[in-house]
Amino acid sequence: MRVAVIQQKNCADLNANLAHSLALVRDAANAGAELVLLQELHRSLYFCQTEDTSVFDLAETIPGPSTEALGALAKELGIVIVGSLFEKRAAGLYHNTAVVLEKDGTLAGIYRKMHIPDDPGFYEKFYFTPGDADFNDGRSGFTPIETSVGKLGLLVCWDQWYPEAARLMALAGADLLLYPTAIGWDTADEPAEQQRQLDAWITIQRAHGVANGLPVLVANRTGFEQSPADDSGIQFWGNSFVCGPQGEYLAQADSDSEQILIAEVNLQRSESVRRIWPYLRDRRVDAYGDLTKRFRD
Repeated sequence: MRVAVIQQKNCADLNANLAHSLALVRDAANAGAELVLLQELHRSLYFCQTEDTSVFDLAETIPGPSTEALGALAKELGIVIVGSLFEKRAAGLYHNTAVVLEKDGTLAGIYRKMHIPDDPGFYEKFYFTPGDADFNDGRSGFTPIETSVGKLGLLVCWDQWYPEAARLMALAGADLLLYPTAIGWDTADEPAEQQRQLDAWITIQRAHGVANGLPVLVANRTGFEQSPADDSGIQFWGNSFVCGPQGEYLAQADSDSEQILIAEVNLQRSESVRRIWPYLRDRRVDAYGDLTKRFRD
């Protein structure tokens, strides 16, 4: 299957960002992609650098403008599109939500970001409620979304640091792991520290592919976005990539330009890899109970 990952720069104009995303998706489809992944919160600047109640005006419902536009394009092009939006679930209840639009334009499913960071420049707990551990119908929050191109283990940004999340998606039958992302450098950090952070980010996600025998798609934004509060900001580090079930690179973007990554993903390789590296077979599930504890004293 041919897949595409979109690495995009954003501006303050919501409509311009969405139009640009749609144009890049169209280009990816013209290159033969059947599945296209957009970056986290691709309709706006990354607004979590500060805490500002007026920003909640950016949130939208599902269905809403983003799902309608992405759904119409998915139907027109006959592809599956994974988008990301600031969801207004109810008054005072907001999520960082990824959406999957099927080839016929319908909403195949949503995933609400489970792990919410709160760090300097990434004040997400102010804006986002964590996704539900269980849906009303009893499904885990870590449930793959079934589509015509496979079961998508969809996670979002900060989720990418947690092996538990990737494992639970794999145990539920995910065919791929997908990470829409918005992550970058503090420009005050030394270059060596910046490189360590980037290397860690790439390594942990490739490791999820290895540990679970699954391909991984990662879409990060690029470009500098200044803080609304002062002259500081985030230099988003790009480096979007696609890797196979042994962590092998299938495509990788650079740090500072918009790109459409195209890669061929063979979902049958997961079966072959899992036969020679049968991690799921050898898990000691009888000995892992303490993983549900916050800390082992």
